[in-house]
Amino acid sequence: MKICSLLPGATEVIAALGLADDLVGISHECDYPPAITHKPVLVRATIDGDRFSSAEIDQQVKAAVTGDRPLYELDEGLFARAQPDLVVTQDLCHVCAVTPSQLERAIGALPQRPQLLSLNPLTLDDIVKDVERIGAATKRPAEARALSVALRSRLEFIRLQIASVSDRPTVACLEWLAPLYAAGHWVPQMVEWAGGFDRLGAAGAPSRQVTWDHLRAAAPDVLVLMPCGFSVNRTLRDLTQLTAHPGWQDLPAVRNGRVFAVDASSYFSRPGPRLVDGVAILAALFHPSRFGGTIPDGARHLDPLDALSR
Repeated sequence: MKICSLLPGATEVIAALGLADDLVGISHECDYPPAITHKPVLVRATIDGDRFSSAEIDQQVKAAVTGDRPLYELDEGLFARAQPDLVVTQDLCHVCAVTPSQLERAIGALPQRPQLLSLNPLTLDDIVKDVERIGAATKRPAEARALSVALRSRLEFIRLQIASVSDRPTVACLEWLAPLYAAGHWVPQMVEWAGGFDRLGAAGAPSRQVTWDHLRAAAPDVLVLMPCGFSVNRTLRDLTQLTAHPGWQDLPAVRNGRVFAVDASSYFSRPGPRLVDGVAILAALFHPSRFGGTIPDGARHLDPLDALSR
């Protein structure tokens, strides 16, 4: 089977099902596992996120949306040469992928129409169910079932580790820094599974723009910075957009030294198997005494004084 996956989380599932060799095309964001990174890249972003600050990226995205300009372009020539039997895409966020009209035009030009699997997960449960949907579409149902069982088992193991904890911190997860966006969709549920109370997001609801007044009113014990698609180092480049604000030092999380940047691209932004790793990261940040007292890989503790000096 020839598979084009335009969704990084789905690409991870396909590889986990033993089908990495079947991939004939991936998106520009598909970078895991390493075995797939040599595959033809069918999508390119029209905005270079590495060149601009969070505020500048936000302005360019809004201008593109207002002007009805695409944020991503599909290489229709490469797509045609791939001649996929299955195309996996998403209909959750049009800021994150090629538009349905672009994809439909490319599919319509193929000599034979492939199967199209469009994913729209809103919660962790949806994401685990999508593993089995991908398994059915790729004719690997047994392998997909085993993977979904393993993911649910890991989540339950984390829950059991913090089940007896009485001190559950209030948490704010920021999906963008300028302007501020509170993470939604599956992130509030990840916070709950990790033993925290999300004060700004709602499970299954979209991410939403918030103000500094919202953030101050939430008074989070823990602040987690997870700009969509950013690595830890990429987040640190934009940190002054937070720390320069007059209200920064008033936040309980800042005063108590519980501000963290996490690898959003790997463990929080993408609806895929590694969200379970993200839950484990959050649990270790919220309840360090239960998890060895060390900062896990994929997260970095931010010293407020160091942050102010950047």
